[in-house]
Amino acid sequence: MSTSRRKIEHLELCANSPVESRKIGPGFSDVMLVHKALPEMDMDDTDLSVSFLEKDLKAPFMIASITGGHPETTSVNSALAVAAEELGIGIGVGSQRAAIEDPSQEESFSVVRDKAPSAFVYGNIGAAQIKEYGTEGIERIIEMIDADAIAVHLNFLQEAIQPEGDRNASGVLDVIKDICSLSIPVIVKETGAGISHEDAFLLKRAGISAIDVGGVGGTSWSGVEVYRARERKDTGYELLGERFWDFGIPTVPSIIECSISLPVIATGGLRTGLDLAKSIALGASVGSAALPFVGPALKGPDEVISSIRFMLDELKVAMFLCGCRNVSDLHMAPAVISGWTGEYLEKRGFNIKDLALRSRHKDIQTV
Repeated sequence: MSTSRRKIEHLELCANSPVESRKIGPGFSDVMLVHKALPEMDMDDTDLSVSFLEKDLKAPFMIASITGGHPETTSVNSALAVAAEELGIGIGVGSQRAAIEDPSQEESFSVVRDKAPSAFVYGNIGAAQIKEYGTEGIERIIEMIDADAIAVHLNFLQEAIQPEGDRNASGVLDVIKDICSLSIPVIVKETGAGISHEDAFLLKRAGISAIDVGGVGGTSWSGVEVYRARERKDTGYELLGERFWDFGIPTVPSIIECSISLPVIATGGLRTGLDLAKSIALGASVGSAALPFVGPALKGPDEVISSIRFMLDELKVAMFLCGCRNVSDLHMAPAVISGWTGEYLEKRGFNIKDLALRSRHKDIQTV
């Protein structure tokens, strides 16, 4: 099956089938932001603006990579890009592999820059494809959308479940290191299985500029492959996908795992502005989501704008109730992690108590 055909299949499945994690959530229900009964501020003065990889955003949020690579995806990317431009947030495109294989698919990606001329736009290619296409191929996909950054996605769980998947992960770190010599920032992103502390350090040493945790809790690409296998009547791959539907590190622990003095993008099951607030309090620079905007994008940009505006309004309320005037304040808001997530992090050796006791007011005793 061609890459282009597979892209439209993925989009249709995400729009019409339950593809999110089933047994394991992202972990946001285990995180509580400490309420500030005396916020001592006007909520209308809340400032959501941030700088991310030297680009100013009006809010700490991005539309995560969704699609591209098939003519029917052009209108979807157009709607998403219009929303990103209107709201002053970032946006990523889906894997550009299809456009490298078939240049006639370039418009489905380039439409993003056409509709979002001033937005932070990042390109996207799989780690396995870097080895195949080399630096010249990466430069081509950057030029295709005039990218501000390039994301290298690690989707080896999905590759392992796909009958046509590329399961050769040898030498990936070396090729990531090679493209870090390019003139724009390199983001490494997981696609639903999270990134560990150990891998985060290896990636930092390779020279990347940011990590997108892509944790368990949002779209399960193993789950998507279950539906594809079912349509093919391929029982073996269907069972394999079912087995690994929830495999990986959930989003909240992955944010903590990846807090290694690099910008972190929190992706994987973010569905509300409160989820976004919690992510930032735990150490993320920005958050992102994809699945919630697939349906709205099929209807048009106004639906996407409305969905994201509501999420950002929720973020403002959360910041107000924590007494945070800006995103820098939110980074220092105390957060309590409990439940399974707290147990996991403690067993992994992370000191989560400090997150609960910290205060941005140095004159207040927190004992």
